[in-house]
Amino acid sequence: MTPLVVIGKSGQLAWEIARLIPDAVCLGRDDIDITSDSSICDTLAPLAPRAIINASAYTAVDNAEIDEANAYLLNQTAVAKLAQYCKEQQVFLVHVSTDYVFNGEKGVPYTVDDIIEPQGMYGKTKAAGEAEVIGILPEQSAIIRTSWVYSSHGNNFVKTMLRLMADKPQLGVIDDQIGSPTWAKGLAEACIEAATGPLAGVFHWSDEGVCSWYDFALAIQKSGIDKGLLDSRIPINPIPSSAYPTPAKRPHYSVLDKTLSRSNYKTPLIHWREQLCAMMDELQ
Repeated sequence: MTPLVVIGKSGQLAWEIARLIPDAVCLGRDDIDITSDSSICDTLAPLAPRAIINASAYTAVDNAEIDEANAYLLNQTAVAKLAQYCKEQQVFLVHVSTDYVFNGEKGVPYTVDDIIEPQGMYGKTKAAGEAEVIGILPEQSAIIRTSWVYSSHGNNFVKTMLRLMADKPQLGVIDDQIGSPTWAKGLAEACIEAATGPLAGVFHWSDEGVCSWYDFALAIQKSGIDKGLLDSRIPINPIPSSAYPTPAKRPHYSVLDKTLSRSNYKTPLIHWREQLCAMMDELQ
């Protein structure tokens, strides 16, 4: 019996889980088609997992506005199929979701019980996936909502900023979108704890503290210089969201209330500045 199967092996989260649990089986799109019942059954049955972490998703936020069918296929239909398999085989499912299921206008941290009101197609498809898990597998699943995920692996805001800071004379970064960064390693630890506990329910997980993308960029630059990843400091200017229009509306405020996670998880919640420093050490 395989203790843990992770769906979505090319992503940041699966990469971190694989580092923490070397005997976890990570499956990518070449290994399993989660939109197909037969592929799910044929691939997972021989593995006989005790728990599955679904770290796969359609995450191209702007593309989802015009690619609605594929976004729903991966973020709702495939999730329902995985949940149904887990129900039939008595397998615990950890499903990773997002702050985008909220409308971004609350102004204080969102609790797990707050009204789901996504503003864009990505958030709507992820909310639909959550509903499938809750409807099919309420006692045998954990939904973990997160935000602003980054890692030393893959493409993300931190690595993009470091690249631009090395190449550009100055940068403009949005200062009116507020949230909490999340190092994928801490999120991976939380997902593993939920899977092995198991811990059923809906939870929020991001690093402690609150910032804007502009604040985050300033911290990235400082850490990059301190760690020798950047040679010099460039001007970073705060700009409003209106100066950088995108097809999908971003949440103005998407801080997640982690009260439930603090009381249920042994994995510590750590401030985003400390986590950023630890990740930058890896990049060194």
